[in-house]
Amino acid sequence: MNDSQLDALREAATDGVACDGLSVTHDGSGYTFETPGVSHADLSETEFDALATENPWFVSNWEYWNGLDGATKAYLRWVERADEVGVRERYESLVAGLSREWGQLLVTAGLGEDGERVYELRHTADVDVEVDDLEHHDDPLDARELATLDDDGEYRPLKTAPTLATGWVFPALDGRDLVRTVEFFYPATVANWHREREGDLDVTHFRETAERQTGIYGVVDDLDVDGVENLAAACCVDSQCLKRREWDEDGSTELDVPRGDGVFPCREPCSLVVAAARQWAILESEEPRTYEIELTPSERGQIETLIEAVADGRVDEVREADVGDGANRYRARYLRAKRLDDDGGFEGIREKDS
Repeated sequence: MNDSQLDALREAATDGVACDGLSVTHDGSGYTFETPGVSHADLSETEFDALATENPWFVSNWEYWNGLDGATKAYLRWVERADEVGVRERYESLVAGLSREWGQLLVTAGLGEDGERVYELRHTADVDVEVDDLEHHDDPLDARELATLDDDGEYRPLKTAPTLATGWVFPALDGRDLVRTVEFFYPATVANWHREREGDLDVTHFRETAERQTGIYGVVDDLDVDGVENLAAACCVDSQCLKRREWDEDGSTELDVPRGDGVFPCREPCSLVVAAARQWAILESEEPRTYEIELTPSERGQIETLIEAVADGRVDEVREADVGDGANRYRARYLRAKRLDDDGGFEGIREKDS
């Protein structure tokens, strides 16, 4: 604790201080100073200063949080579990570092050489990588570029998809810059998380979103509730997006699709979901037909396996030599050679009369 912190505490005592177990007041008869282990009243300034000096963690903790507010303060307190763990225990843990996951981000709060909080940000997959082996960054704006491509160099149209590139670190951010960096990686997630905690999250359901679409997106409103169920199952689950879906068909019709386990909420269908809804609304407008095609039971099973593999993004995981896997490249090529014609359609397929 330094002199400026002590001066600030004395000045604030007149209006009263209450923070994480520290309680300080000052009136005409003297100061009061209380922590979970100390309680004194009618203190002179000298006595008050002595007690504050003997309890530096409580004083520096108060000063830190006193300088923050809103979503930034709530998020940083969440990172170090300030509402769950006492000041002494937290400061002891901060020496080694307190970590929490935010999507694919690993946030670690620690103490710098001056005793002030410092934050490290890296990918969760890099938890065991030495900091010197990662690419260092210190400008929150760098997060925009880091979030653009995945590890394979492919563009990431959805910033909250679980495809964030690895290999980087922001080793020493202050609290405000940490929140800015997190928001550049995952836009509006801290703000919406805070609004949800405060009971102020405004949710826009699918039907309301669909009804306000115009132009080529006007067909989105044609998607019925079953189509919306399938849409959410395709786009809005943990394997595809790290947000926790809070929107439904409408305010009174819940979707029977898992909302996800993400810590931050999704308050409305995103642009990617709307674009997908447009395509599927067009496809759903087609009348179903019955087709007859000749397949062996194993071939039917292979087609089902191929669909599952593509939908789950596991095609690249299938070993080249594992021809027993229906999604194996050679197995798929064999099926194509046997069952598809030169134009890529099923050979001998017949449309049955309805």
